Amino acid sequence: MNKSVFDRLEIEAFRAGITPRTDQSRAWFRRRAQAMRRVNREGIMQAEQMQSTGRTESVVGSMYMFFYDPKHKATLPYYDQFPLIFVLGDAPGGFLGMNLHYLPPLLRQKLLKALLDLANNDKYNKRTKLMLSYDLLKGSAKYAAFKPTIKHYLTSHVKTRLAKVPAAEWEIAIFLPMAQWKKASATQVYRDSRKMI
Repeated sequence: MNKSVFDRLEIEAFRAGITPRTDQSRAWFRRRAQAMRRVNREGIMQAEQMQSTGRTESVVGSMYMFFYDPKHKATLPYYDQFPLIFVLGDAPGGFLGMNLHYLPPLLRQKLLKALLDLANNDKYNKRTKLMLSYDLLKGSAKYAAFKPTIKHYLTSHVKTRLAKVPAAEWEIAIFLPMAQWKKASATQVYRDSRKMI
């Protein structure tokens, strides 16, 4: 059986003596992911680690990836067809999520480190989630980088089942080159996000 990208990176990190969920590990995974040119999005969604759920079965504070086709794509300056989000809650016709792809990798790393303080446990198992709310995020300068990540996703425009990313894989998933930008480059998106922050 082929190993998933998560398995391969975890084995490499172990062999390199990297301790999980540390500044060192986040920096190491960021550098390794930057060296990757492409990833198979469908393959990642089907990795053994992923838990597939229905389009309406998201849990607040959990991380998901999915294919998306925005309703207003004609008028959007740009959009990501493969969001990687932490769910913030329900919204009319869908849900509100923090799409981490809108941040450059170093800012993703810093934001994830801050968000991990909101984890409901330190086991990083299938019960681990972030105790998130929009009000909590906007009320603290510690989470300022969240601003450009907030997106409203309509359930009817989610094109696949949601793939839940286990907490143990969060620090790998945030760095994988999975964003699928339309109408702009990552450079433009990151520039705009920095201005918003």
